[in-house]
Amino acid sequence: MAQFGIIGHKGRMGHALATAIEEGGHEATIGVDIGGQLGPIVSQCEVLVDFSAPDALEANLGAARVAGVPILIGTTGLEDAHHQMIDDAAEAIPVLQTGNTSLGVNLLAHLVHRAAEKLGPDWDIEILEMHHRHKVDAPSGTAKILGIAASEGRGISLADNTESGRDGITGARKEGAIGFAALRGGTVAGEHSAIFAGNEERITLSHSAENRMIFARGAVKAAHWLIGKPAGRYTMNDVLGL
Repeated sequence: MAQFGIIGHKGRMGHALATAIEEGGHEATIGVDIGGQLGPIVSQCEVLVDFSAPDALEANLGAARVAGVPILIGTTGLEDAHHQMIDDAAEAIPVLQTGNTSLGVNLLAHLVHRAAEKLGPDWDIEILEMHHRHKVDAPSGTAKILGIAASEGRGISLADNTESGRDGITGARKEGAIGFAALRGGTVAGEHSAIFAGNEERITLSHSAENRMIFARGAVKAAHWLIGKPAGRYTMNDVLGL
């Protein structure tokens, strides 16, 4: 059992985290929201979980450093300056930062990396994703994670080898390119596939998200794993032992 501190506990993810923490048999959570004072609660926590906002990151890291408490950061939309803050904090405390806390998605990204590493450029890579009708961005953040995994496995730049939004006469597919396709409709929580298409054979690695709780459960597992670790910057691959 562990004492968790949820930063932004009144938000949608905060409520999901509280449920996941209770499911995991851990102690009652302590929360703080925008405008609240983070400092007083940190000393009561064994680990902090932050899914708030980029603007709050500096203060959250500062409070964690003062108290010597590990922190998991699942906040998205971080820029280079935020990552520098995380690097600085990781010199004093354990910090795990990730754009996706699903254990399944992170394992999928590892498998995609390995497949891209082992298969040659004559195997075409396509990333296919589908989400609910209200999602406003494409490709999804998870699709980008898979694209990065594929490009790193192949040792190429994703920015220089991306094909997406094909329409009309586009010409032949560029050798070694990583393609992205996005589908939208209904209430789909998230479907992602990495397709490796070779000559007369095809490999498909897929993940289906049925509920947002998968992200909360993954975050709780990762945050609990972080307790007692030495100072440093960690990833979900460390949690999975990859």
